[in-house]
Amino acid sequence: MSAASEGHERAEDELLLREGEKIVVALGRMFPGLCEVVLHDLRDPDHAVRAIENNLSGRTVGDPATELGLARIADPDYPSVLQNYPNRFPDGRPAKSTSIGLKNSRGDYVAAICLNLDVSLFATAARSLAGLVRTEEPDVSLEETLRARSSGELRAAVEEFSAARGQTPRSLDAASRRELVCSLKERGFLQVKHSVQALTDLLGVSRATVYNYLR
Repeated sequence: MSAASEGHERAEDELLLREGEKIVVALGRMFPGLCEVVLHDLRDPDHAVRAIENNLSGRTVGDPATELGLARIADPDYPSVLQNYPNRFPDGRPAKSTSIGLKNSRGDYVAAICLNLDVSLFATAARSLAGLVRTEEPDVSLEETLRARSSGELRAAVEEFSAARGQTPRSLDAASRRELVCSLKERGFLQVKHSVQALTDLLGVSRATVYNYLR
């Protein structure tokens, strides 16, 4: 290979690394305190770390390549992207990592951009959120809805109550009507607009009778 060709290849590799540095800086500054972004120069495995943003692992520029970097150097067919694999920082904090290998025009791995997301903070937040959304069964039998009832649901509830006793709404005796009206009140049906008038029509009783049942 001529000196001119070698010089061209070195210039290409350096350009690739310089472009990689821009990406590392931009990504690291987008996620301050959360995601470490590292650029590895795979041409020099003993001093591979070329740039590091948002340092969470304690490494410095000039530190050696990781096992993954060495695997890429040894095998040009090594996967170019490894996405969201579990990892761990030196102090034990869990991390989620992604590694992106960059090849030159000759098909050789020249660099790798690695993202290491500190998931320990998210784990704490996830536990807090789980506590917020957790519900407990009450000590008493309870059925509750938080939406407003409708007149159609009121009619359906009256008809369901009557059918369960083998009767029509108008054929219910006074005790059953009282039980029905009290049940409807507890379940929020009497908050429906014109609910008392609807009950008088369904049960065939006066408004005064409905109010008497409510007392």
